[in-house]
Amino acid sequence: QGQLVESGGGLVQPGGSLRLSCIASGFNWEYYAVGWFRQAPGKERERVSCINFSDGTTEYSDSVKGRFTISRDSTKNTVYLQMNTLKPEDAGVYFCAVWKRGDYDRSVSYVNWGRGTQVTVSS
Repeated sequence: QGQLVESGGGLVQPGGSLRLSCIASGFNWEYYAVGWFRQAPGKERERVSCINFSDGTTEYSDSVKGRFTISRDSTKNTVYLQMNTLKPEDAGVYFCAVWKRGDYDRSVSYVNWGRGTQVTVSS
């Protein structure tokens, strides 16, 4: 059974940066797509970004476009989310997951969810 593990979260001041990592083990995800989601308390899980391994295409939500960058390192089985110019509204638990079928921006399209990493943006 494949597993994803997120890391890199923490406390950062508004305007700061963090880089999240999503490491895969137990399966070959070379032909998949991977998405990053976030969930703030009392809110629905929101797709932040995704990357398609087959052609390298990426997608971003409007709220993070121009500030976040998703990338992959196939040699390390890792997908990264570089987050710059962070805002308080970016806070939440960030999850990565593997796309299985359906719309890329819907959480129901993804499987193999990690446990998440907490991002707090506060002065």
